[in-house]
Amino acid sequence: MTHERAIGLVAEWRKFAVHPTTLELFDSAIVIRERYGFRYYDSAIIAAAQALGCDTLYSEDMQHGQTIGALTIINPFL
Repeated sequence: MTHERAIGLVAEWRKFAVHPTTLELFDSAIVIRERYGFRYYDSAIIAAAQALGCDTLYSEDMQHGQTIGALTIINPFL
C-alpha cells in the first residue's frame, strides 16, 4: 500500500466516532459480560457502542434482535 493510500484511509476512518479504552469502559464491559454472558471483547464493543449513544450494533456474531439497554443487535446478513 502506498503512503498516500494509507493516509487517505486514515482520513476516511476519522469520520467515525471512536471511544477510548478507559477504566469506565472496562467496568461497563465486565458488567455486560457478567449479565449477558458475552465474551469480554464483545462486551467491550457493546459498552463502547452504548457510551457513544448508538442504538443499533451490527454484528453477525451476536444474537440478532437482542437488546441491551437501548442498544439493539442486528445481524445484517439475515
